[in-house]
Amino acid sequence: MRWILDSRAVPTFEEARAALRAFVDERDWDQFHDPKDLALSVAIEAGELVEIFQWRAAAKLSEDERARVAEELADVAMYCMLLADKAGVDLPAAVIDKLAKNRAKYPVEKARGRADKYNRL
Repeated sequence: MRWILDSRAVPTFEEARAALRAFVDERDWDQFHDPKDLALSVAIEAGELVEIFQWRAAAKLSEDERARVAEELADVAMYCMLLADKAGVDLPAAVIDKLAKNRAKYPVEKARGRADKYNRL
């Protein structure tokens, strides 16, 4: 099943998580997915994502590079989803909660157009 932005609906988080869980279950891989190894996998895949941008002067991406970015982002996201499941974390709720905390730390009137850390605003 390939999801694309056209007339078909984009999958929800729950649909993506269910598809990922089914993939893992079909292969009996859950036994290898302890939180430590999943956290390591997040870092490893994030490193592969960063590697795409290493030594680049320009931010423009070729079609091939954009496809690699999409694949590495998907790997990071999948490991994050699996880790959240193992840790009993509601990932969408955690994102919303963290966003609320960031809103408080970075109020628009102080942070707009600035890249300073919250304690330097």
